[in-house]
Amino acid sequence: MLKRRRFEKQLPLQDRLSAWANEVREQADQLRPGPERDMLLMKARQANTAFYLNEWVNSPGLQPPR
Repeated sequence: MLKRRRFEKQLPLQDRLSAWANEVREQADQLRPGPERDMLLMKARQANTAFYLNEWVNSPGLQPPR
């Protein structure tokens, strides 16, 4: 049986998501309007949404069901 290679992330998920979204936005700003630019902007929005969902799920106000 193969062992799964594990490693610890150096940055938390929120930091990685926001950095990646900023990087993708910068790439999109360098392109002319078109489908490739639209795809990059959509990925940036998805990363931003994932950032906020992760923040919401890990918030102290969220309580487990009873």
